[in-house]
Amino acid sequence: MANKNLFKMSFRKKNEPDCLNNEGNPAYRFSPEHALAQYASTGCFNSTFYCSDSEQMEKFLLLASQVKLEFTAKTAIYCRKQGHMKDAPALLTAFLASRDPDLAVRIFPKVIDNAKMLRNFVQFVRSGVTGRKSMGTVIKRLVLEWLESRSDAQLFNASVGNNPSLADVVKMVHPKPKTKSREALYGYILGRAYEKNEIPQIVKEFEAFKTWRSDEVPNVPFEMLTALDLQPRHWVEIARNASWQMTRMNLNTFVRHQVFDANGMTELIADRLRDSAEIGKARVFPYQLLTAYLNAGSEVPIAVKEALQDAMELATANVPAIDGNLVICPDVSGSMSCTSATGYRKGSTSKVRCIDVAALIASSLLRKNPQALLIPFETKVVGVDLNPRDSVITNARKLASIDGGGTNCSAPIVMLNKKKAKVDLVVMISDNESWIDKGEKRGTKLRQAWDLLKRSNPNARLVCIDIQPYGTTQMLDRDDVINVGGFSDQVFSVVEEFREGRLGGEHCVKKINEMHIPITNENSRFLKASRGHL
Repeated sequence: MANKNLFKMSFRKKNEPDCLNNEGNPAYRFSPEHALAQYASTGCFNSTFYCSDSEQMEKFLLLASQVKLEFTAKTAIYCRKQGHMKDAPALLTAFLASRDPDLAVRIFPKVIDNAKMLRNFVQFVRSGVTGRKSMGTVIKRLVLEWLESRSDAQLFNASVGNNPSLADVVKMVHPKPKTKSREALYGYILGRAYEKNEIPQIVKEFEAFKTWRSDEVPNVPFEMLTALDLQPRHWVEIARNASWQMTRMNLNTFVRHQVFDANGMTELIADRLRDSAEIGKARVFPYQLLTAYLNAGSEVPIAVKEALQDAMELATANVPAIDGNLVICPDVSGSMSCTSATGYRKGSTSKVRCIDVAALIASSLLRKNPQALLIPFETKVVGVDLNPRDSVITNARKLASIDGGGTNCSAPIVMLNKKKAKVDLVVMISDNESWIDKGEKRGTKLRQAWDLLKRSNPNARLVCIDIQPYGTTQMLDRDDVINVGGFSDQVFSVVEEFREGRLGGEHCVKKINEMHIPITNENSRFLKASRGHL
């Protein structure tokens, strides 16, 4: 017969919290793999409510060193291709370049897929945060191959941006141009002498426009034109040819330069913003649409603002309709209200806060599931009256206007227990920094409350969507509980798959492990020759 005392001790130890969160409340620590996945999906290396930018980066690199290097490589691919992140995948690639150059070479084309990613990668390498500041032969060759694989026009367009600039990158690797036009282009980018007759046609057009030898706006990145003394007709042409993301980010700029005064431009821009194909191509996060809506000034045409709301409905189209009794629990506490979703960065802090993201996810779920029970919480549960038929943005703004206090993640579950509610799925959106409900030895208060709810709702499931990367949770993954990190629309797919039993615990870790690392980088002609010369 089994020793009951030993069984009780083992069970008790398994349920006991193993760490404290940032508020000093008992919590559960994620595994290094899960924590790395969470940081990669939500971390932007900016200061948050509980963590400075440097502390976040140090924690991220520590986690990367605690897992297998192949998992680190797969995480870089996952958070770039699935999460559309920029900083985390570039940092992980730079980390691998100092630990396992072969792995870095193999994933480089999948992760460093545009000029912004290249500059991020070089910046991380040169900063020394990954353990080395020198570029090394392998890294230089990878950068050279990236430059050589782009056309003259692509490389010219990539010259937008600083810290480092493309000119800085070119100076670091000393490329040898294979054509007269590329030689002239490098001279132009570096500010050196070049043969004017040999520069690419797009550069000629840009230079002609700069000196007003041509009135035709060249098809170059928007940022190249903004410093020029442009006339309203030029701005109209810029807006007419703008990408979806550029349009979203410059609505107020278009107002200042009278773009909407031009015949048909309001309709053109509104149609672009609500175009489902353009939205998919832009890989837009729903919160970015909320950012555009919140930032749009009073003079932005109503039709354009309505188009942003239409775009939000399209961007959240994969929100699932849940069978059974759905409960939505957004955290509206003070830490959620005080923190930018992507952290604080001087001069570029997002206007969208964590509470805005939580409200956006909650409102999207409510729109698709009008019979759902909505329970916002802070120190206690908070009553709010939302009409599921209102737009996602309208309800998100109402919900985010709640001025909350402390965090009590167990509050909504305690209320459900008191009401003896019938529950099939609970979706909680929080930063997990619960502290009002200090737990006891038998698990956190949230875990105790959830276990009690399970007695009357044995098939109930709990989804904990974490907005900020802190590495702890109030509920560890198990068959009926899943932790999701991130604020992209992919969280909705996770909710649906978990509800249907197609996902288990640590789903993100499993998804990362499913990523494919190429056996070799076929584009790298120099890898074999470069090995051993780091």
